[in-house]
Order: sequence, then structure tokens, then C-alpha cells
Amino acid sequence: MTHQEILKKVEWKDLKNLTFKEMLIENNLTIPWFIISMALAYFGYYLLALPFSAFFFLAGLRQVHNGFHNSLGTNNILTWLTLYVNSILLMVSIHAVKFNHIRHHKYCLSEEDYEGKSARMTWYGAILYGPIHMFLIHKVTLQKGNRNYVKNVILELISITIVTFFIFYFQIHFLIYHVIIMVFAEFLMAFFAVWTVHHDTEESPEFARTQRGKWKNKITFSMFYHLEHHLFPAVPTIKLPELAKRIDEALPDIEKKQTF
Repeated sequence: MTHQEILKKVEWKDLKNLTFKEMLIENNLTIPWFIISMALAYFGYYLLALPFSAFFFLAGLRQVHNGFHNSLGTNNILTWLTLYVNSILLMVSIHAVKFNHIRHHKYCLSEEDYEGKSARMTWYGAILYGPIHMFLIHKVTLQKGNRNYVKNVILELISITIVTFFIFYFQIHFLIYHVIIMVFAEFLMAFFAVWTVHHDTEESPEFARTQRGKWKNKITFSMFYHLEHHLFPAVPTIKLPELAKRIDEALPDIEKKQTF
């Protein structure tokens, strides 16, 4: 079954719109995790802060991912601001990630898909590739991106550098902790955000892996509904559980490879 046939069989356009409550959730999901992780780190409870930092990173990933697809329910200026602020908080140029992610949808798992390169590796190869992955997404954006992308990437990298300099210069210990954890998390992105959802799908790249375990989706902020996302990228993450139900009902025989 082709992508176009799937689009015709599944009702999905009504899921593009967010209610005011859903918009508030999507745009503020990171705040409690960040506050708790920073409070614990401030008092030196670094091990206790770790899971909250991990949840902050996941929530941030979900937030910017929705921003890539204009699914935050906000205007262009506020969406840009979300991407910019998260660049500093997540220690990566989010516009560089966006540029490669949009290409990933267009050229999924082909030679032009720089984001998806780790999908063909072993799981441990994808982990080791992580730092190279982060370097390449910036390099590719600066080489292939249009003027706006290049301008945004440079602005974000300069901002990250300035903030990081002051954090280390003034030895702000809880923010040093945050920077180290976020950089480590970014180095795992080739494995966590690419390999897990795309490995062994090269024959049909548009049919990414998915996750149907309820508790697993809760602790991963529904980010592993990846089959659903690739088929219907305009649907916000908060609506993916409902989209998954509709796909299961309309297309019960479609192959659904599990993420984990």
C-alpha cells in the first residue's frame, strides 16, 4: 500500500488542530522537568537530578520536533523563539537539526538523508557515531542550507558559546552539570532518535518503527509513534496516540515493527 493510499484510508486532518489546553501543554512541557532538575543540581543532588534531566531532554526533543513541523499551535515568531531558546538549553543548533530533519522526511534513508545515516549501523555503531552525527548536521546545514538557516545556525552557535563561556567562567556548578548532561544526551541522538526507530527498515523507509506499549509511550512522551509520524508528519505529538488507534482500525494488516 502506498503512502497516498494510506492518507486516503485514515481520517487525520482534524488531528492537526490543537485546543488551547493542548497548545499550553506542548509549549510548556519542558518547564517542570527543567526546574526540578536544576533545583536538585543546585543543592548537589546530581544523581537524583539525572532522571529529571533525561525527561527534560525528551520533552525538549518533542517540543522542537513539533516546531519543525509547525505543530506547536503558535505563530512563526513564537515557534522560532521556541527553537532558539531550546538551542541554548539543549546545547545544539536546533535549526541545524530542523534542516536535516526536514531532509530526512524528503530523502528518508537515502544517500541525501544525513540524519538517517546511523539507521544502517549496528546499535553500538550508532552510539559511537553520535559525536560525528552532531558535527555533520551542523556542517551539512551550513553547506546546503539557505541564508535563513545559515543565519539561524550561526546565531544559535554563538549564543551557545557565550552562555557556556559564562557558565564555566563563573563556575556555576549546577549549570555546568546541565551542560555536560545535555552534550552527552546529544551524542546519543544518532542511536536514540534515529537507529531505534529506523533500523532494518531500508526496504520501506516510509514505514518506520512504532511503539504500542502504553507505559513505554508515557515515559518517552509519545516520541516513538514514529511510523505514525512519518506517514502523517503534520499531526502534533499529543495527537499521535489517537492517530495510532485510527491506523490500527483502518489498516489492521499494516506492518508495525516495534521500537523496543
